[in-house]
Parts: sequence; C-alpha cells; structure tokens
Amino acid sequence: MKTRLLFSVIGLVLALGFSARAALVWENPEVDLHPTLSDKTAVAHFKYKNTGDKPIKITQVQPSCGCTTAAPPKDPVAPGGSGEIVATFNIGDRTGEQTKTIQVRTDEPNAQGTALTLKATIPRLLEYTPAFLYWRLGEEHAPKTIEVKIGDFPVTKLDVTSSDPAIKIESAAVPNEKAFRITVTPGAGDHPINAALKIQPDFPKDAPKTFYANVRVDAPGAANGPIRFGPRGRVPGAPVAFAPGAPGAGPSVTASPAMFQPPPK
Repeated sequence: MKTRLLFSVIGLVLALGFSARAALVWENPEVDLHPTLSDKTAVAHFKYKNTGDKPIKITQVQPSCGCTTAAPPKDPVAPGGSGEIVATFNIGDRTGEQTKTIQVRTDEPNAQGTALTLKATIPRLLEYTPAFLYWRLGEEHAPKTIEVKIGDFPVTKLDVTSSDPAIKIESAAVPNEKAFRITVTPGAGDHPINAALKIQPDFPKDAPKTFYANVRVDAPGAANGPIRFGPRGRVPGAPVAFAPGAPGAGPSVTASPAMFQPPPK
C-alpha cells in the first residue's frame, strides 16, 4: 500500500512538472546588434518553437519603449511548429549601448511570460564639451569655445547655427587633430539670450546627425528666465557623452531640439 501511494505521489509530481514546463522554447531570447552609423533601424529576430502537443497562441508582445516595435503572429503555433518575433528598434539620434526589452505572453496555463532582450551598440560619431555656455550678469561678452573631438569617421566640416542671430559663431578644424573648435561670441546688445546651437557634421551624408548645445547670456534689467540644460537637467561644466541631443535618447544628455527656436522678445 505504501509503495503504491509513493508511486502515485511521484507520478502526480511529474505530471505537474511537465504541465508547468513552457512548451514554447526560444532559440535565443537575447540578440546583440551592431548597426552602422548610417543605419536608421536595427532589426532583431527572436525564433521560437512549440515543443508541446497542443497549439499555443502568443497573446501579447509588449516592447519596453515607443522606439521599438514588434507584433505577435496572427495564428497559433501548432505542435512542432516554429516562427519568430521581429523587433525593430528605431535608432534616431541615439548612440552608444542601447538595451530594449520585449515582454511576450502566451495562452499556456501557468505561463509567466518571456522577456526578450534587444541590445544595440551604435557607433559614436563625436564628443563635445562643454554643452552649455553661460555668460553671467555683468560678465564681459568675450568669446568662449566648444571643443569637438571626432571619432573614426571622415568628418571634414561642422555646420553650426544658432537660434538667436545675435550670437556670432565660428567653426574651424584643429590642425593635425581629428577635432574642431567652435567659437561663440554673444552680441553687444542688452537683451538676454537663452538659445541653442545646432551642430551638424557633414558625415554621414545619407543619414545626417544633429547635435545641440545651449547658450545663456544674462542681461541687466531683464527677466532672464530659468536656465535650461536639456532633457535631463545636466549641470554646467559636466562632460558630454558621444551623443546627439534627442529627447529620451538616453544615456546622453545634451540640449533638446525643442529649444531650437528664437527666444521671446
């Protein structure tokens, strides 16, 4: 009697174990991508197979952010069948290492879902510092510079424009270096300036990149307003990563493109 009961318990445990085991098996739940500087998207293919004896329907595919898109298949996965989830990461102005996740849920009993991971290492075009130039109240409007170092890319020119025409800008290559120096000089007027510089290298030509820096000039007897440092509130003097200034471009922090507009008069 005891032996029969023992075998019954063992059989029940094994049955529960097999029923709890996920039948949808992923070939590689993590994909590491290396797009080129000109690529606008990075595409990951997550392959799966139904190793069970019943059809499985993928009910939900949820990327971790709006920059990544993916959708579940329309039809259930038959026993022994296979397929893939295609996830597309829109690079935009992002740079450096990016990690996005995609949560996948199925109609399997007791299934907890699967977290797929898309990693993308995006080439860094340039770095520059500082990203914020500030002339305090009463400070002489002497020129200040932004130093730009170019990565391993054939950049030959930087086009730099300001949202305020009162700012004088000069961009010149540094002799014998893969670098540029941007010289910024405020005008002699008495109005405050809270503007942005748009920095555009001439490479890559088929997918232009835009970077931003902030300029602030306080003036006497004027409502100068708050100092704006960009989407994540970086402090003056902090180094800037190799990164274009796009909102939510993480981990870089530079001026927001939304700031590139004339200041209120």
